[in-house]
Amino acid sequence: MQKLIKYLFIINNGSGRNSTHSWEDTIKDFFKEKTETFQIYSLPDMFDTKQIKDHILLVKPEQVIAVGGDGTVTMLANILIGTDIPLGILPGGSANGMAKELGIDEQPLEALKIIEEGFMLEIDLIKINHKKYCLHLSDLGLNAHLIKHFDEGKVRGKLGYALVLLKTLWRKEKMEVIIRTKETNIRRNAFMVALANASKYGTGAVINPEGKLNDGLFEVIIVKKLSVGHLLKMLIKPGLFNSSKIEIVSCTSVEINTRNKVHFQIDGEYQGRTKHLTAEINKGAVKMIVPSLNVM
Repeated sequence: MQKLIKYLFIINNGSGRNSTHSWEDTIKDFFKEKTETFQIYSLPDMFDTKQIKDHILLVKPEQVIAVGGDGTVTMLANILIGTDIPLGILPGGSANGMAKELGIDEQPLEALKIIEEGFMLEIDLIKINHKKYCLHLSDLGLNAHLIKHFDEGKVRGKLGYALVLLKTLWRKEKMEVIIRTKETNIRRNAFMVALANASKYGTGAVINPEGKLNDGLFEVIIVKKLSVGHLLKMLIKPGLFNSSKIEIVSCTSVEINTRNKVHFQIDGEYQGRTKHLTAEINKGAVKMIVPSLNVM
């Protein structure tokens, strides 16, 4: 009888640093003297989520491990919603925001120890437009525009962000936005509006100090003022976002409309332009492997 697979590692070689780091060798070396069973599934250059879902159903692993960046983690969270299969992370992206949020070490061996020894925690997801799920942070406006330029560029990491920053700032403009929740109706001019399940971006910049991944709420962050210096700090170094420049609304659901179409991203994946979206919280929608039950 074939042994059950404990860990299914799904490697996205197109993520951030994966092109220069052999995750397959690292994983095999880590488990070479251990008894746990594992399988490695490297994503092809062209793939769809149905292929991945079918493979997970075929293998029936005890845990699925995302080896990549925030986009890879969110993709697999979308697949695992409603299952009892926990999702782990080996950070291999450019920013690794969700890994930082959960306190997962970016060093491969330390991250693998968390996969082996960690705890399971139920995490909320934000369902956007009744079809896509956000695990970490999504936003409309300036940062989404920056991600578009970053995706089109050839340089990864913080240097890549810095190189496209001026291009983005050159065209930055405020958007007229109407935000409706069950409790409030807000009309604002803003550079950016974020839907925050988590507290900080991958750089460590804390945009949502109230954010918790399992409290049954998410925050709408309205960025009303944004200087070049402040944006640089937000993108390049850790720290608390200037509270005088933002407005925070906690909610379980929201409808957002803009006068004109604006750039939009979900967990670091550019989604195009939109002028309307809805979002609602799905409490405890996915199980994740974390280093401690006190990560939040």
